Amino acid sequence: MLSLIGLIGGLALLIILTIRGMNLFIAAPLCAAIVGITNGMPFFGGKEEVDGSYFVATYMSGFTGFIASWFFMFLLGALFGKFMEDTGAAESLARWIIGKLGFKHAVFAVVAACAILTYGGVSVFIVAFSVYPMALSLFKDADLPRRFIPATVAFGSVTFTMTSAGSPEIQNWIPIKHLGTTPFAAWEVSLVVAIFMALLGYWWLMKMVRKALDNGERFESRAEDPEVKERTLPNPVTGFIPLLVVLVISFLFHEEYAQYALIAALGGGVLTLMAINYRYFTNLAGAVNMGTTGALVAIGNTAAVVGFGAVAKTTDAFQQTVDIMTQIPGNELIGAAIAVSVIAGLTGSASGGQAIALPLVGPYYIDQGVDPEELHRIISISSGALDSLPHNGYVVTTIRAICHETHQAAYGPMAALTVIVPLIGLIMAIGLFIVF
Repeated sequence: MLSLIGLIGGLALLIILTIRGMNLFIAAPLCAAIVGITNGMPFFGGKEEVDGSYFVATYMSGFTGFIASWFFMFLLGALFGKFMEDTGAAESLARWIIGKLGFKHAVFAVVAACAILTYGGVSVFIVAFSVYPMALSLFKDADLPRRFIPATVAFGSVTFTMTSAGSPEIQNWIPIKHLGTTPFAAWEVSLVVAIFMALLGYWWLMKMVRKALDNGERFESRAEDPEVKERTLPNPVTGFIPLLVVLVISFLFHEEYAQYALIAALGGGVLTLMAINYRYFTNLAGAVNMGTTGALVAIGNTAAVVGFGAVAKTTDAFQQTVDIMTQIPGNELIGAAIAVSVIAGLTGSASGGQAIALPLVGPYYIDQGVDPEELHRIISISSGALDSLPHNGYVVTTIRAICHETHQAAYGPMAALTVIVPLIGLIMAIGLFIVF
């Protein structure tokens, strides 16, 4: 019982501290320590300790393990996004979209820009950094409440694009090495579900925005708002080409190199972008430095929560939860979806939740005869639902660090679009697999 209380209490405290604004590098290990203490885990190991079954080693194993596995993907994704921003390729692409749609469709323009960049291989963290200045300008011109910017950016980045078939995002690639699948696993069902989530989410987002406008909410300028300076921008095509390179390379080499093809794909995108837009760089050295720093912050926030998950998964309560999840009667896909959703929620990370859950549930369901492609898609979609609780690294970074909002103002719309909509899409995907 104490183990369960510690696990639930630690997670609840992590969410509360995150909402109150505490840094994840402090909040995550602090809450993980509470989980460890209530489970009788030694804080330090003695000289004779060889199995690493103490708090510091367990937490850091999860922390460093995630960084070791995904550092180059985060780094190249960050550099790609920062180069797109510094050369003006991202802004040019966004303006082209806006020019076709008009300011009246500001929300759709932001969603579309985020979706294109995300599906093109830009890390969801970097998409938020890159699109925010343009989103802010669009919302200002359209006089829309700025508290909806985080939800709009997140909806275009981490819902119908991040976990869909063919997506270069790591949430679609982690299952490959565990299930022997490809990033295009179950693409037919994935396409149907992605379209459904896009339509449902956009309708809901516009309904929330219109309700806020009817209540008298409008755009409010702030002193710290960045200025969008006029500059000579490259042709929008030069923004499409690097994205196309990322998609083509990942498609050609994913079977041979699995998730490592993503390194080659993003690397190819970075080199292509530098080659065709080199003269448009305003500060190449600064872009490299800021991109690298952004990558470290993004992967660090995620790894901090993964460390919490690494401690949590050693507890008796966690193991009992996994046992219960894997023994849910009925269709195995339902059990897998619930298991991954819960674990991603506990860890506050889709990628981190997958990294913890797959070694535990993957072999079990494969042995049960579940189709690996169906399992891949269900795990990918389900990881992107409950992961978006308030303590999620992406949620914290987007709301607080990028958009300078508070959880109280911005998290409600974001939760509707990044938690509830993916859950509905997950139910739809399971239904399609069962029927067909």
